[in-house]
Amino acid sequence: MTKQNTRTLVLAALLAAFTTVATMMIRIPTPTMGYIHLGDGLVLLCGILAGPGIGAIAAGIGSMLADVFSGYMAWAPATFIIKAATAFIGGMIFHKLHTVPVPVRTVLAGIPAEAVMVLGYYAYEVGLAMAGGSALQAAAIATAAGVPFNIVQGAAGLIVSVVLLPVLSKASRELDHRIQA
Repeated sequence: MTKQNTRTLVLAALLAAFTTVATMMIRIPTPTMGYIHLGDGLVLLCGILAGPGIGAIAAGIGSMLADVFSGYMAWAPATFIIKAATAFIGGMIFHKLHTVPVPVRTVLAGIPAEAVMVLGYYAYEVGLAMAGGSALQAAAIATAAGVPFNIVQGAAGLIVSVVLLPVLSKASRELDHRIQA
């Protein structure tokens, strides 16, 4: 295994663990049985720091583990897919806008990425309601109550990622320097 492969594997594992911890550490319950947490900031950072592919896997695993450990097992498969897609979209856009200043680039990448999260959970909740016997229209209306809370969660995640990116980028550069030494 090369030094670069080792670095990538370690970075992905650390990001997955940080995502799990950030999701579980501070949880603000919502009336819709979910919770607002800081994990979305780490999800976006996974895609930015590890790249869209590896970052998506790290974000999906970390977020899914938080669901499993927190008793939200029914959400775990959807969370893996939704958070992986969020990190992938965010990371892809961030890396394509390489001429834009980092804070602006983070916001420009984060908005569509968090929109994927909001829409993904809305679609999953509609599907769950329909699986429980609701008609499509009733399910769509009933689950719409969770959308504003997911938007707040996404906005909080975006703020967290803008604040933490400079710190984690510096740590990543120092790790690169030590690996090459």
